[in-house]
Amino acid sequence: MKTVFVLLVAVVSHSAARYSPDWKSLDGRPLPPWYDEAKLGIFIHWGVFSVPAFQSEWFWWHWQGQQPPDPKCVSFMTDNYPPGFSYPEFARHFHAEFFSPGEWADIFKASGAKSLHYGLYNSLYEWFHPLYLNDKKNGFRTQDFVKQKLLPELYNMVVRYRPELIWSDGDWEAPDSYWNSAEFLAWLYNDSPVKDTVVTNDRWGAGCACKHGGYYNCQDKYSPGQLPEHKWEKCTSVDTLSWGYRRNMRIMELMDLPTIIEDLVSTVALGGNYLLNVGPTADGMIPAVFEERLRGVGAWLQVNGEAIYASKPWRVQMENTTVPVWYTSKGSSIYAIVTAAPPTTTLNLLTPKTSAATEVILLGSPSSLPWAPLYPNAGLAVLLPELPCVPGGAWTLRLDGVS
Repeated sequence: MKTVFVLLVAVVSHSAARYSPDWKSLDGRPLPPWYDEAKLGIFIHWGVFSVPAFQSEWFWWHWQGQQPPDPKCVSFMTDNYPPGFSYPEFARHFHAEFFSPGEWADIFKASGAKSLHYGLYNSLYEWFHPLYLNDKKNGFRTQDFVKQKLLPELYNMVVRYRPELIWSDGDWEAPDSYWNSAEFLAWLYNDSPVKDTVVTNDRWGAGCACKHGGYYNCQDKYSPGQLPEHKWEKCTSVDTLSWGYRRNMRIMELMDLPTIIEDLVSTVALGGNYLLNVGPTADGMIPAVFEERLRGVGAWLQVNGEAIYASKPWRVQMENTTVPVWYTSKGSSIYAIVTAAPPTTTLNLLTPKTSAATEVILLGSPSSLPWAPLYPNAGLAVLLPELPCVPGGAWTLRLDGVS
């Protein structure tokens, strides 16, 4: 089972409501406000799969589960390990000898996760567990795996570790009634030690994604394309081909920093949270290229975080004139985030309605910028200075006195 940490900024919320074990009641629970305010999380996939570190964290399944097996995984084992070598034998090589919680925390803090609050990943199903396979054989009319393995672990995980976020996964082969999801969530929201602050996703049984649970992530790397009504999350990975560490990853297979920043900005502008994954090595190191990406995100947020943290979607989320511009809002301020360098020193913003009090400030610069009305009823042309070189290649204009 994979252990995954989610680092977010937390603000405590309290609720006296009680929820019954049905989706109508559970779906009515408001999300604790800290989650929407945080915007950014760090996902970690780290486990025995980090020892072979080949292809992805699904290596065991691709090697011995799927039919036919993946020939690349079969060849990898044939070429590098003795006959009869079993996947559990990788565990003795999971030493984590260089693992330093303090160093990890420093990297995550530098990424823009201002305070350390963690969540836990939990896969509901287990590929090769005999109790699960027997329940599956019985058409999920029996629940031996759920009652003897899954639920005891879930309750213990919450009571012992008190996560503020539970990232459920591996639900899609069986309905939520098999997993006893509604009963567990009712206990989690009503009586658990984290009942006031815990947040969950939507992976609680076949058909639940994008429909039931806490926030929606719908599917891996999901983007709605427009502003949805329900709080959502985009989970994605710096390594575009894997969530776990791969020893044979190539630089062209990784998200570069400008791509990550634009992904973060567009997600937040559309009301989402951004969950960015990196995969540590079996010896406990976060690869330097992943650390560089995380610190780059944090450096960009040091200047532009005002437009991200605790922001809200604006009435218009995006416009594209000569360059893409994404909008967020906070209080009376509107933020226009430009994710590519404009071709000229004049940037036209078509949507904001100006007033006599309108002021435009480039975040990170001390003085306001000159501007002129663009149309009688809306829009402004902003005269840009020489744009500073910033990590991620995106700049933010704060617009005060506009509507």
